[in-house]
Amino acid sequence: MVDIALDPNIYYAEMSTADTLRKARELGYDYVELSPNTEFHFWHRYPKADDDFVAELKKAEKETGVKIRTLNPVFNWSAVDEQERQAQVRNWRRLLEIADQLEVRDIVTEFSGNPNTPLQCEHQWYKSIEELSGDIEKYDLRIAMEAHPYDFVETHDDAYSIVRGVNKDWLGYEFCCPHTFHLDEGKGDVEHMIKSSAPKIFEVHIADVFNHHAGGGNRYIVNPPGVDARVHQHNPVGMGEVPWDKVFDSLRDIDFDGVLSVCTFGWPETIDETNKTTLARLKKEFGQD
Repeated sequence: MVDIALDPNIYYAEMSTADTLRKARELGYDYVELSPNTEFHFWHRYPKADDDFVAELKKAEKETGVKIRTLNPVFNWSAVDEQERQAQVRNWRRLLEIADQLEVRDIVTEFSGNPNTPLQCEHQWYKSIEELSGDIEKYDLRIAMEAHPYDFVETHDDAYSIVRGVNKDWLGYEFCCPHTFHLDEGKGDVEHMIKSSAPKIFEVHIADVFNHHAGGGNRYIVNPPGVDARVHQHNPVGMGEVPWDKVFDSLRDIDFDGVLSVCTFGWPETIDETNKTTLARLKKEFGQD
């Protein structure tokens, strides 16, 4: 059975991390995925959570019955600069320690790095994985990798092959629906991407997106032409071009039983209703209504 988690990123601006668990309960969620914020773990920075912060989160879990199902840190462990890479490995070690304190056993993260130096970054990522393997195994954790736009690897097939190359049961894959059209350069073949990664797919991110390749590449206009940038959204389900019927059919076909993380961003005026509606849709699709 799938676990449906809320990524409360959009609420961080107006409430504490602990209060996002209370918000999740209000919306009907049993789980949360804690993505980067300044209170806990922020992009590429050393985690700021101390023992009091951990105790506050555990208190919120007990009060609400909402469990922190996953953490979603982003550290540049693929940095070509060796001093920076070592600093990011240090960040990871502290994050893994906190995950253990919180009794969280699943972490989803990004490759990071730079698409302009893919081979060098791949070397550095494997080096970081080797250095962190002992910590990951000591805490009995699982790590799910996603290829994020502007990471050193941005496409599904390449990312999944890199994950398989580690040859560890605890290292898996995360399919990110709002990255669909980056992952296969506009084709949107979600059936292939989901089924080909079935042996290692631990998590799926749920949000919609438009195909930036459509309309002759003019779905979005980015200036100046040719700028080294990426564009995507995390829209409410139905506000985009992700083929949701194929997504859900493919997940059912592989008997997916991992985490579905609802990660709509950028629509604060309707976010409560969006998160409720998405939860209801997912429960219906996976027989939990």
